[in-house]
Amino acid sequence: MFWRFFIFFIIVTVIEIYFLQAVKTFSQDFSDGKKKAVLWVAYALAFYNIAIAVISLFHPVPEWSAKFRFISAAGLILVICKLFGISFLLIDDIIRLFKWLYQIIFVKAQANETINENGISRIKFLSQLAITFTVIPAVSFLYGMIKGAYKYRVHKAEVKSPNLPEAFDGFKIVQISDIHIGSFMDNEPIKKAFDIVMQQGADVILFTGDLVNNIADETRGFEEQLKSLKAPHGVYSVLGNHDYGDYVSWPTEEAKKENLNALKKVHADSGWKLMMNEHVALEKGGQKIALLGIENWGANMHFPKYGIMHLAYEGANEYPFKILMSHDPSHWDKQIRTEYPDIDLTLSGHTHGMQFGIEIPGFKWSPVQYIYKQWAGLYKQDNQHLYVNRGLGFLGYPGRVGIWPEITVIELKRA
Repeated sequence: MFWRFFIFFIIVTVIEIYFLQAVKTFSQDFSDGKKKAVLWVAYALAFYNIAIAVISLFHPVPEWSAKFRFISAAGLILVICKLFGISFLLIDDIIRLFKWLYQIIFVKAQANETINENGISRIKFLSQLAITFTVIPAVSFLYGMIKGAYKYRVHKAEVKSPNLPEAFDGFKIVQISDIHIGSFMDNEPIKKAFDIVMQQGADVILFTGDLVNNIADETRGFEEQLKSLKAPHGVYSVLGNHDYGDYVSWPTEEAKKENLNALKKVHADSGWKLMMNEHVALEKGGQKIALLGIENWGANMHFPKYGIMHLAYEGANEYPFKILMSHDPSHWDKQIRTEYPDIDLTLSGHTHGMQFGIEIPGFKWSPVQYIYKQWAGLYKQDNQHLYVNRGLGFLGYPGRVGIWPEITVIELKRA
Protein backbone atom coordinates (compact mmCIF):
# COMPACT_ATOMS: atom_id res chain seq x y z
CA MET A 1 0.00 0.00 0.00
CA PHE A 2 2.86 2.40 0.86
CA TRP A 3 4.49 1.93 -2.51
CA ARG A 4 1.21 2.58 -4.29
CA PHE A 5 0.88 5.95 -2.61
CA PHE A 6 4.58 6.65 -3.07
CA ILE A 7 4.14 6.25 -6.83
CA PHE A 8 1.09 8.51 -6.59
CA PHE A 9 3.24 11.10 -4.80
CA ILE A 10 5.89 10.97 -7.55
CA ILE A 11 3.27 11.33 -10.29
CA VAL A 12 1.65 14.33 -8.56
CA THR A 13 5.02 16.01 -8.10
CA VAL A 14 5.98 15.56 -11.76
CA ILE A 15 2.61 16.90 -12.95
CA GLU A 16 2.93 19.95 -10.70
CA ILE A 17 6.46 20.75 -11.89
CA TYR A 18 5.43 20.36 -15.52
CA PHE A 19 2.36 22.55 -15.04
CA LEU A 20 4.36 25.27 -13.27
CA GLN A 21 6.55 25.53 -16.36
CA ALA A 22 3.42 26.06 -18.45
CA VAL A 23 2.24 28.79 -16.05
CA LYS A 24 5.61 30.55 -16.25
CA THR A 25 5.50 30.53 -20.05
CA PHE A 26 1.84 31.61 -20.07
CA SER A 27 2.53 34.60 -17.79
CA GLN A 28 5.87 35.72 -19.24
CA ASP A 29 4.37 38.80 -20.93
CA PHE A 30 2.31 39.85 -17.88
CA SER A 31 3.21 42.88 -15.81
CA ASP A 32 5.49 42.13 -12.83
CA GLY A 33 2.65 42.43 -10.32
CA LYS A 34 0.25 40.25 -12.25
CA LYS A 35 2.96 37.70 -12.99
CA LYS A 36 3.86 37.43 -9.28
CA ALA A 37 0.20 36.97 -8.33
CA VAL A 38 -0.32 34.21 -10.90
CA LEU A 39 2.86 32.41 -9.90
CA TRP A 40 2.09 32.65 -6.18
CA VAL A 41 -1.33 31.09 -6.78
CA ALA A 42 0.22 28.36 -8.94
CA TYR A 43 2.89 27.58 -6.34
CA ALA A 44 0.32 27.54 -3.52
CA LEU A 45 -1.91 25.09 -5.39
CA ALA A 46 1.10 22.92 -6.24
CA PHE A 47 2.16 22.84 -2.59
CA TYR A 48 -1.42 22.03 -1.56
CA ASN A 49 -1.60 19.02 -3.90
CA ILE A 50 1.86 17.72 -3.03
CA ALA A 51 1.05 18.05 0.69
CA ILE A 52 -2.06 15.91 0.23
CA ALA A 53 0.00 13.33 -1.63
CA VAL A 54 2.49 13.27 1.27
CA ILE A 55 -0.31 12.84 3.83
CA SER A 56 -1.69 9.89 1.84
CA LEU A 57 1.68 8.15 2.34
CA PHE A 58 1.28 8.05 6.11
CA HIS A 59 -2.46 8.32 6.76
CA PRO A 60 -4.68 5.76 4.94
CA VAL A 61 -7.42 7.29 2.83
CA PRO A 62 -10.28 5.16 4.35
CA GLU A 63 -9.48 6.77 7.72
CA TRP A 64 -9.86 10.33 6.43
CA SER A 65 -12.79 12.37 7.70
CA ALA A 66 -15.51 13.50 5.30
CA LYS A 67 -14.24 17.09 5.42
CA PHE A 68 -10.66 16.10 4.68
CA ARG A 69 -11.79 13.83 1.85
CA PHE A 70 -13.66 16.80 0.41
CA ILE A 71 -10.69 19.17 0.39
CA SER A 72 -8.32 16.44 -0.79
CA ALA A 73 -10.72 15.58 -3.62
CA ALA A 74 -10.58 19.21 -4.74
CA GLY A 75 -6.82 18.88 -4.97
CA LEU A 76 -7.02 15.59 -6.84
CA ILE A 77 -9.42 17.15 -9.34
CA LEU A 78 -6.92 19.93 -9.97
CA VAL A 79 -4.16 17.37 -10.51
CA ILE A 80 -6.25 15.41 -13.01
CA CYS A 81 -7.23 18.59 -14.85
CA LYS A 82 -3.60 19.69 -14.91
CA LEU A 83 -2.61 16.33 -16.34
CA PHE A 84 -5.20 16.77 -19.07
CA GLY A 85 -4.00 20.32 -19.73
CA ILE A 86 -0.29 19.51 -19.93
CA SER A 87 -0.97 16.64 -22.33
CA PHE A 88 -0.62 19.19 -25.15
CA LEU A 89 2.85 20.11 -23.93
CA LEU A 90 3.75 16.50 -23.29
CA ILE A 91 2.77 15.39 -26.80
CA ASP A 92 4.73 18.27 -28.30
CA ASP A 93 7.78 17.41 -26.20
CA ILE A 94 7.60 13.77 -27.28
CA ILE A 95 7.37 14.78 -30.94
CA ARG A 96 10.30 17.17 -30.57
CA LEU A 97 12.33 14.46 -28.79
CA PHE A 98 11.82 12.05 -31.69
CA LYS A 99 12.70 14.79 -34.19
CA TRP A 100 15.84 15.54 -32.23
CA LEU A 101 16.83 11.87 -32.10
CA TYR A 102 16.13 11.49 -35.82
CA GLN A 103 18.29 14.46 -36.71
CA ILE A 104 21.12 13.40 -34.38
CA ILE A 105 21.14 9.81 -35.65
CA PHE A 106 20.34 10.23 -39.34
CA VAL A 107 20.90 13.87 -40.30
CA LYS A 108 23.83 14.58 -37.96
CA ALA A 109 22.57 18.10 -37.56
CA GLN A 110 22.25 20.43 -34.64
CA ALA A 111 18.60 19.83 -33.90
CA ASN A 112 18.34 22.53 -31.30
CA GLU A 113 18.68 25.30 -33.83
CA THR A 114 15.72 24.00 -35.87
CA ILE A 115 13.55 23.39 -32.86
CA ASN A 116 14.22 26.72 -31.21
CA GLU A 117 13.66 28.79 -34.33
CA ASN A 118 9.93 29.00 -33.77
CA GLY A 119 9.99 27.53 -30.27
CA ILE A 120 8.82 30.50 -28.24
CA SER A 121 5.53 31.11 -30.07
CA ARG A 122 4.72 27.41 -30.24
CA ILE A 123 5.47 26.81 -26.57
CA LYS A 124 3.42 29.81 -25.51
CA PHE A 125 0.47 28.68 -27.62
CA LEU A 126 0.63 25.19 -26.12
CA SER A 127 0.95 26.69 -22.63
CA GLN A 128 -2.21 28.69 -23.26
CA LEU A 129 -3.95 25.49 -24.35
CA ALA A 130 -2.69 23.77 -21.20
CA ILE A 131 -4.07 26.50 -18.95
CA THR A 132 -7.40 26.65 -20.81
CA PHE A 133 -7.96 22.90 -20.78
CA THR A 134 -7.07 22.81 -17.10
CA VAL A 135 -9.28 25.65 -15.91
CA ILE A 136 -12.48 24.76 -17.80
CA PRO A 137 -12.85 21.17 -16.52
CA ALA A 138 -11.60 22.21 -13.06
CA VAL A 139 -14.37 24.81 -12.77
CA SER A 140 -16.95 22.23 -13.90
CA PHE A 141 -15.82 19.63 -11.38
CA LEU A 142 -15.58 22.14 -8.54
CA TYR A 143 -19.14 23.24 -9.35
CA GLY A 144 -20.11 19.57 -9.17
CA MET A 145 -18.70 19.41 -5.64
CA ILE A 146 -20.33 22.58 -4.36
CA LYS A 147 -23.71 22.38 -6.11
CA GLY A 148 -24.02 19.30 -8.30
CA ALA A 149 -23.81 16.79 -5.45
CA TYR A 150 -27.06 18.15 -4.02
CA LYS A 151 -29.09 18.81 -7.18
CA TYR A 152 -31.64 16.15 -6.30
CA ARG A 153 -33.84 15.10 -9.20
CA VAL A 154 -37.05 13.08 -9.13
CA HIS A 155 -37.21 10.56 -11.99
CA LYS A 156 -40.61 9.06 -12.71
CA ALA A 157 -41.26 5.80 -14.50
CA GLU A 158 -44.25 3.61 -15.23
CA VAL A 159 -44.03 -0.18 -15.26
CA LYS A 160 -46.88 -2.03 -16.93
CA SER A 161 -47.50 -5.74 -16.48
CA PRO A 162 -50.41 -8.12 -17.06
CA ASN A 163 -49.25 -10.01 -13.97
CA LEU A 164 -50.01 -7.13 -11.63
CA PRO A 165 -53.09 -7.72 -9.42
CA GLU A 166 -55.85 -5.14 -9.87
CA ALA A 167 -55.52 -3.92 -6.29
CA PHE A 168 -51.94 -2.81 -7.04
CA ASP A 169 -52.82 -0.80 -10.14
CA GLY A 170 -51.32 2.63 -9.42
CA PHE A 171 -49.15 1.34 -6.57
CA LYS A 172 -46.31 3.82 -6.05
CA ILE A 173 -42.75 2.76 -5.24
CA VAL A 174 -40.12 5.30 -4.24
CA GLN A 175 -36.61 3.94 -4.70
CA ILE A 176 -33.41 5.44 -3.33
CA SER A 177 -29.94 3.95 -3.54
CA ASP A 178 -26.26 4.49 -2.76
CA ILE A 179 -26.53 7.08 -0.02
CA HIS A 180 -22.87 6.63 1.00
CA ILE A 181 -23.65 8.54 4.14
CA GLY A 182 -20.01 8.81 5.23
CA SER A 183 -19.34 11.15 2.33
CA PHE A 184 -21.62 13.87 3.76
CA MET A 185 -20.11 16.49 6.04
CA ASP A 186 -23.42 17.24 7.79
CA ASN A 187 -26.99 15.96 7.79
CA GLU A 188 -28.67 18.90 6.04
CA PRO A 189 -28.34 17.46 2.50
CA ILE A 190 -29.76 14.12 3.70
CA LYS A 191 -32.66 15.92 5.34
CA LYS A 192 -33.34 17.82 2.12
CA ALA A 193 -33.29 14.61 0.07
CA PHE A 194 -35.51 12.68 2.47
CA ASP A 195 -38.01 15.55 2.58
CA ILE A 196 -38.32 15.19 -1.19
CA VAL A 197 -38.79 11.43 -0.77
CA MET A 198 -41.62 11.95 1.70
CA GLN A 199 -43.32 14.44 -0.62
CA GLN A 200 -43.81 11.73 -3.27
CA GLY A 201 -46.57 9.93 -1.40
CA ALA A 202 -45.01 6.48 -1.70
CA ASP A 203 -46.90 3.30 -0.92
CA VAL A 204 -43.57 1.65 -0.18
CA ILE A 205 -39.97 2.94 0.02
CA LEU A 206 -37.17 0.70 -1.21
CA PHE A 207 -33.47 1.30 -0.61
CA THR A 208 -31.14 -0.70 -2.86
CA GLY A 209 -27.84 -0.69 -1.00
CA ASP A 210 -24.63 1.13 -0.06
CA LEU A 211 -25.81 3.03 2.99
CA VAL A 212 -22.17 3.62 4.01
CA ASN A 213 -18.78 3.87 2.38
CA ASN A 214 -17.08 1.36 4.64
CA ILE A 215 -18.10 1.25 8.30
CA ALA A 216 -21.28 1.42 10.35
CA ASP A 217 -20.00 4.33 12.47
CA GLU A 218 -20.48 6.63 9.48
CA THR A 219 -24.21 6.70 10.31
CA ARG A 220 -23.63 8.45 13.66
CA GLY A 221 -25.36 11.82 13.70
CA PHE A 222 -27.75 10.80 10.92
CA GLU A 223 -30.07 8.63 13.04
CA GLU A 224 -33.03 11.00 13.00
CA GLN A 225 -32.87 11.46 9.25
CA LEU A 226 -32.82 7.70 8.65
CA LYS A 227 -35.82 7.23 10.94
CA SER A 228 -37.77 9.92 9.09
CA LEU A 229 -38.54 7.67 6.11
CA LYS A 230 -42.06 6.22 6.45
CA ALA A 231 -44.52 4.59 4.05
CA PRO A 232 -47.89 2.77 4.45
CA HIS A 233 -46.40 -0.55 3.28
CA GLY A 234 -43.06 0.00 4.96
CA VAL A 235 -39.43 0.76 4.18
CA TYR A 236 -37.29 -2.12 2.90
CA SER A 237 -33.57 -2.29 2.17
CA VAL A 238 -30.73 -4.48 0.93
CA LEU A 239 -26.96 -4.33 1.28
CA GLY A 240 -24.55 -3.06 -1.36
CA ASN A 241 -20.92 -3.99 -1.91
CA HIS A 242 -19.66 -1.14 0.31
CA ASP A 243 -21.80 -2.17 3.27
CA TYR A 244 -19.75 -5.27 4.09
CA GLY A 245 -16.56 -3.44 5.07
CA ASP A 246 -14.58 -5.29 2.41
CA TYR A 247 -12.48 -2.22 1.60
CA VAL A 248 -11.13 -1.77 5.15
CA SER A 249 -8.19 -3.55 6.77
CA TRP A 250 -9.80 -5.00 9.90
CA PRO A 251 -7.64 -6.19 12.82
CA THR A 252 -9.62 -9.44 12.97
CA GLU A 253 -12.38 -11.18 11.05
CA GLU A 254 -14.52 -10.85 14.17
CA ALA A 255 -14.19 -7.04 14.04
CA LYS A 256 -15.47 -7.09 10.48
CA LYS A 257 -18.45 -9.23 11.49
CA GLU A 258 -19.22 -6.88 14.38
CA ASN A 259 -19.22 -3.94 11.97
CA LEU A 260 -21.72 -5.68 9.69
CA ASN A 261 -23.92 -6.55 12.66
CA ALA A 262 -23.79 -2.92 13.76
CA LEU A 263 -24.90 -1.83 10.30
CA LYS A 264 -27.78 -4.31 10.35
CA LYS A 265 -28.83 -2.78 13.65
CA VAL A 266 -28.79 0.70 12.07
CA HIS A 267 -31.31 -0.53 9.47
CA ALA A 268 -33.49 -2.05 12.18
CA ASP A 269 -33.30 1.00 14.46
CA SER A 270 -34.28 3.20 11.49
CA GLY A 271 -37.43 1.15 10.95
CA TRP A 272 -36.12 -0.38 7.71
CA LYS A 273 -36.67 -4.07 7.02
CA LEU A 274 -33.29 -5.34 5.79
CA MET A 275 -33.79 -8.15 3.26
CA MET A 276 -31.11 -10.81 3.51
CA ASN A 277 -31.82 -13.36 0.76
CA GLU A 278 -35.51 -13.52 1.59
CA HIS A 279 -38.91 -12.30 0.48
CA VAL A 280 -42.05 -10.83 2.00
CA ALA A 281 -45.59 -10.39 0.75
CA LEU A 282 -47.04 -6.93 0.18
CA GLU A 283 -50.81 -6.98 0.55
CA LYS A 284 -53.40 -4.54 -0.71
CA GLY A 285 -57.15 -5.02 -1.13
CA GLY A 286 -56.86 -8.69 -0.28
CA GLN A 287 -54.31 -9.34 -3.04
CA LYS A 288 -50.57 -9.92 -2.71
CA ILE A 289 -47.33 -9.42 -4.59
CA ALA A 290 -43.84 -10.57 -3.60
CA LEU A 291 -40.93 -8.34 -2.67
CA LEU A 292 -37.57 -10.13 -2.78
CA GLY A 293 -34.29 -8.78 -1.48
CA ILE A 294 -30.85 -10.33 -1.78
CA GLU A 295 -27.39 -9.47 -0.59
CA ASN A 296 -24.90 -8.01 -3.04
CA TRP A 297 -24.39 -10.06 -6.21
CA GLY A 298 -22.05 -8.60 -8.81
CA ALA A 299 -21.09 -10.00 -12.18
CA ASN A 300 -18.63 -7.24 -13.12
CA MET A 301 -15.16 -6.32 -11.85
CA HIS A 302 -14.94 -9.13 -9.30
CA PHE A 303 -17.54 -7.66 -6.95
CA PRO A 304 -18.56 -10.21 -4.31
CA LYS A 305 -21.51 -12.56 -4.71
CA TYR A 306 -23.05 -12.70 -1.25
CA GLY A 307 -26.56 -12.99 -2.64
CA ILE A 308 -28.25 -16.39 -2.74
CA MET A 309 -31.13 -16.00 -5.12
CA HIS A 310 -32.77 -19.38 -4.62
CA LEU A 311 -33.18 -18.66 -0.89
CA ALA A 312 -34.94 -15.38 -1.62
CA TYR A 313 -37.10 -16.94 -4.31
CA GLU A 314 -38.14 -20.06 -2.40
CA GLY A 315 -41.93 -19.88 -1.91
CA ALA A 316 -42.30 -16.69 -3.99
CA ASN A 317 -43.52 -18.50 -7.09
CA GLU A 318 -47.08 -18.42 -5.75
CA TYR A 319 -47.30 -14.64 -6.15
CA PRO A 320 -48.39 -13.29 -9.56
CA PHE A 321 -46.06 -10.26 -9.53
CA LYS A 322 -42.54 -10.15 -8.13
CA ILE A 323 -40.20 -7.26 -7.35
CA LEU A 324 -36.52 -7.92 -6.66
CA MET A 325 -34.10 -5.57 -4.91
CA SER A 326 -30.55 -6.37 -6.04
CA HIS A 327 -27.87 -3.72 -5.65
CA ASP A 328 -25.76 -4.47 -8.74
CA PRO A 329 -27.56 -4.21 -12.14
CA SER A 330 -25.20 -6.73 -13.75
CA HIS A 331 -27.13 -9.35 -11.79
CA TRP A 332 -30.14 -8.85 -14.09
CA ASP A 333 -28.51 -10.07 -17.30
CA LYS A 334 -26.28 -12.64 -15.65
CA GLN A 335 -28.82 -14.52 -13.56
CA ILE A 336 -32.27 -12.98 -13.24
CA ARG A 337 -33.29 -12.96 -16.91
CA THR A 338 -31.84 -16.40 -17.56
CA GLU A 339 -32.91 -18.28 -14.43
CA TYR A 340 -35.85 -16.29 -13.03
CA PRO A 341 -37.96 -15.09 -15.98
CA ASP A 342 -40.96 -14.49 -13.72
CA ILE A 343 -39.23 -11.67 -11.80
CA ASP A 344 -41.26 -8.79 -13.19
CA LEU A 345 -39.27 -5.83 -11.85
CA THR A 346 -35.69 -5.63 -10.59
CA LEU A 347 -34.46 -2.51 -8.78
CA SER A 348 -30.74 -1.73 -8.64
CA GLY A 349 -28.26 1.08 -8.11
CA HIS A 350 -24.47 0.78 -7.75
CA THR A 351 -23.28 2.59 -10.90
CA HIS A 352 -23.91 6.20 -9.73
CA GLY A 353 -23.92 6.98 -13.46
CA MET A 354 -20.22 7.43 -12.60
CA GLN A 355 -21.37 10.82 -11.20
CA PHE A 356 -20.34 12.29 -14.53
CA GLY A 357 -21.95 12.44 -17.93
CA ILE A 358 -24.53 14.10 -20.13
CA GLU A 359 -28.29 13.78 -19.86
CA ILE A 360 -30.62 15.71 -22.12
CA PRO A 361 -34.06 14.70 -23.41
CA GLY A 362 -33.58 11.72 -25.71
CA PHE A 363 -29.87 11.30 -24.98
CA LYS A 364 -27.71 10.15 -22.10
CA TRP A 365 -24.04 9.24 -21.92
CA SER A 366 -21.57 8.39 -19.19
CA PRO A 367 -18.23 6.56 -19.23
CA VAL A 368 -19.83 3.95 -16.96
CA GLN A 369 -21.83 2.63 -19.92
CA TYR A 370 -18.67 0.96 -21.20
CA ILE A 371 -18.63 -1.15 -18.03
CA TYR A 372 -22.34 -1.61 -17.35
CA LYS A 373 -24.82 -2.29 -20.11
CA GLN A 374 -27.66 -1.07 -17.90
CA TRP A 375 -26.47 1.93 -15.92
CA ALA A 376 -29.31 4.46 -15.43
CA GLY A 377 -33.06 4.47 -15.89
CA LEU A 378 -35.62 1.91 -17.04
CA TYR A 379 -34.81 -1.13 -19.19
CA LYS A 380 -37.12 -3.82 -20.56
CA GLN A 381 -36.49 -7.26 -22.02
CA ASP A 382 -39.51 -9.38 -22.92
CA ASN A 383 -41.82 -9.07 -19.88
CA GLN A 384 -39.08 -8.18 -17.41
CA HIS A 385 -38.11 -4.69 -16.28
CA LEU A 386 -34.99 -3.30 -14.62
CA TYR A 387 -34.64 0.14 -13.11
CA VAL A 388 -31.15 1.42 -12.25
CA ASN A 389 -31.14 4.33 -9.81
CA ARG A 390 -28.36 6.90 -10.32
CA GLY A 391 -27.69 7.07 -6.59
CA LEU A 392 -28.46 9.66 -3.93
CA GLY A 393 -24.95 10.22 -2.62
CA PHE A 394 -21.43 10.15 -3.97
CA LEU A 395 -18.16 8.33 -3.46
CA GLY A 396 -14.57 9.13 -4.35
CA TYR A 397 -15.24 12.34 -6.23
CA PRO A 398 -17.48 14.27 -3.78
CA GLY A 399 -19.70 15.75 -6.44
CA ARG A 400 -21.66 15.19 -9.62
CA VAL A 401 -21.46 16.70 -13.10
CA GLY A 402 -24.34 16.07 -15.49
CA ILE A 403 -25.59 12.95 -13.68
CA TRP A 404 -27.49 14.37 -10.74
CA PRO A 405 -28.51 12.51 -7.54
CA GLU A 406 -31.77 10.64 -8.00
CA ILE A 407 -35.01 9.87 -6.23
CA THR A 408 -37.04 7.40 -8.29
CA VAL A 409 -40.82 7.19 -8.36
CA ILE A 410 -42.14 4.05 -10.07
CA GLU A 411 -45.85 3.60 -10.60
CA LEU A 412 -47.06 0.07 -11.23
CA LYS A 413 -49.82 -0.25 -13.81
CA ARG A 414 -51.84 -3.25 -14.85
CA ALA A 415 -51.41 -3.81 -18.59
